[in-house]
Amino acid sequence: MERRTFMSAVVVAGASLGLAACADPVRGAAKAAGMAAPSPSVPPSAAPSPSPSPPPVTPSPPPAPAPPTVTKVRLPPGVLTGLPTTEPVLAWTVDDGSDSEVVRLYADFARTSGTRLTFFLNGCYPGWTDHAELLKPLVASGQVQLGNHTWSHADLTRLGDADIVAELQRNHDFIVSTFGVDPRPYYRPPYGYRNARTDAAAASIGYTSPVMWYGSLADSGLRTDQEILDLAHQWFLPAHIVIGHLNHLPVTRVFPQLRQLVADRGLTAVTLDDVFSR
Repeated sequence: MERRTFMSAVVVAGASLGLAACADPVRGAAKAAGMAAPSPSVPPSAAPSPSPSPPPVTPSPPPAPAPPTVTKVRLPPGVLTGLPTTEPVLAWTVDDGSDSEVVRLYADFARTSGTRLTFFLNGCYPGWTDHAELLKPLVASGQVQLGNHTWSHADLTRLGDADIVAELQRNHDFIVSTFGVDPRPYYRPPYGYRNARTDAAAASIGYTSPVMWYGSLADSGLRTDQEILDLAHQWFLPAHIVIGHLNHLPVTRVFPQLRQLVADRGLTAVTLDDVFSR
């Protein structure tokens, strides 16, 4: 997630200095004419000090939006690719966080628009620490949900079981210590690479729900503004889990259009916890 007194002080001080500079010639001329000399000018040091400026007023953040009215369903076992509901809801999920400024802008977008988002973060990226104070109120209110995306965006299928657990556990510990929430049972395997073995290793520490997607903004790499908008028009649909990324700036330039698209289609952006009961 903003100086007239100073100028007045400059004018007062400048006037006082001007009077002091003229004092001796005036008094000398008055004495030569046999006139009473005028009172000496007030030295600058005796001029009244300007009143201190009031501290800047920090605008109050907008109140956290109330959770949407959604009929919750029991969290099904296994992999999630969509939302098992007929209600007009959309899960807008966002991964990674390699660009700290994009993390900040996404968080600010959530704060100012009330849009509900699920972030699958990699704790290795500094943006999550840099902007933790901006994110904490959103996470605490439930408007932004956090999920586990591993610590370093590792391909889990190339790791042994112990290393899979280590990647998820390190990221889990970071989320808990930084934001005070437990992201279980949701995790997203980097690149979408998963199998029965990786799922079993994740489940051994409570990550029983791998979250995939049904539609993508395809912005893990650099895309143009228009490409992102075209993909949003294709995939922002009821019951879809859509994936975006916090890696490149173009998506932040089209936030107003994305928000308007959600509204025009009568959709409500929801987090996974808004939909699923555990």
